[in-house]
Amino acid sequence: MSLLEVIDAPGPCAAKPQASRGSVLNILEAPERPLAVSRETDRKRRLPKWLRRPLPAAGMAFTDEVIRDLDLVTVCESAKCPNRTECWSHKTATLMIAGNVCTRPCGFCSVPKGKTEQLQLDEPDRVAEAAKRLGLEHVVLTSVTRDDLPDGGAAHWAACVRAVKEACDDHVTVEVLTPDFRGNVRAIDVVIDSGPDVFNHNTETVPRLYHRVRRNADYQRTLDLLARVKERAPGMPTKSGVMLGLGETREELLDVCADLRSVGCEMLTLGQYLQPTGEHLPVERYVPPEEFDEVGDLVRELGFGLVASGPFVRSSYHAGEMKDVLNANRSSLG
Repeated sequence: MSLLEVIDAPGPCAAKPQASRGSVLNILEAPERPLAVSRETDRKRRLPKWLRRPLPAAGMAFTDEVIRDLDLVTVCESAKCPNRTECWSHKTATLMIAGNVCTRPCGFCSVPKGKTEQLQLDEPDRVAEAAKRLGLEHVVLTSVTRDDLPDGGAAHWAACVRAVKEACDDHVTVEVLTPDFRGNVRAIDVVIDSGPDVFNHNTETVPRLYHRVRRNADYQRTLDLLARVKERAPGMPTKSGVMLGLGETREELLDVCADLRSVGCEMLTLGQYLQPTGEHLPVERYVPPEEFDEVGDLVRELGFGLVASGPFVRSSYHAGEMKDVLNANRSSLG
C-alpha cells in the first residue's frame, strides 16, 4: 500500500504552532487517555493480526547483493525493522554509516553496543555507489551515535551527503537521520551545510520515559537540534519520529508534538514500538490502527506539513513519498 493511501495531508505547513504546556488538550478538545496499560505478563504472546508482515519476497535478493558487495550496513537489519521485506523488495534501504556499533545503551534499539570501529574513509564513495546501483531517487542515511568522536562523526556525515550528491543525478534527494551530536552546534552545522534535502532527528518518546528509553539523550537537546536546523537553513524541511506503546499517555504525546511544532518541525512519523529481542524494553501496549488514525488526526491540527501515523510507520518508511507530498503542499501555498 502506498503511503499516500495511509496519510492524509493536512492544512498549510506554515500554520502557527500552538503552545505545548497546559494548552494542548484545550486546543484539541481531546480528553486525557492513557496509551499505556499494565505490562503484559505473557511476553511470548502472539502479535496482533495487524502487526503481521509478509514473508521475504524474491525481489529482496538484488538489494541484499548490492549491500553485501559494497560492504555496507543498513539500519533495516541492525534495528530489525519489520518493513525490510517490503522495502528491500522495492530496491530501497536505509544505509547506516559510521559503523555498526553505537556508544549509547538505548533500551529500545537492537543496534550493537560496545567498542566502536574506526571510520572507513572510502565509505562515502561506497554509499554513493549503492544509491546509483539501487536507482534510489531519495537516499536516506542514518548512523550509530559516535560520542567517542570529537565531532560525533559530523565530518563523515557531510562527506557521505556530498558524495551522493556528486555521484547521482540532480533530481536525487538526500535525507539525513542523525544522532544529536551531544548538542555540538558546530557539528550540527557541518551536516546542515553539506546540503541534505531533509533533516530528520527522532524524538523517540516522551520526556518522562527518556531515562529508560533514550539513556544519555536529552529531550531539550533534541528540540534544540531541530530548532538549529531551521535557524541555519530555514527552507530545509525538518522531520522527527515518535514511538507509541512504551507507556506514554496521550496528553504527553500531544505535548511532545506541540513542542516539535514550536521549533518548526514540519514532518512527523508515529509508529508502534516493537521489542526487537527479549533483552530490550517490553511493549507496554499494542496500539490498534484506528487509534493511530485518531491520534494522527489530532496531531495534524497542530499544523504539521505532513503526518504519517500507523503501526508500521518508521522514520524512513516511504520517506521519499513524504518529502514529495510536503513539497507539493508547499508549492500549493505559493
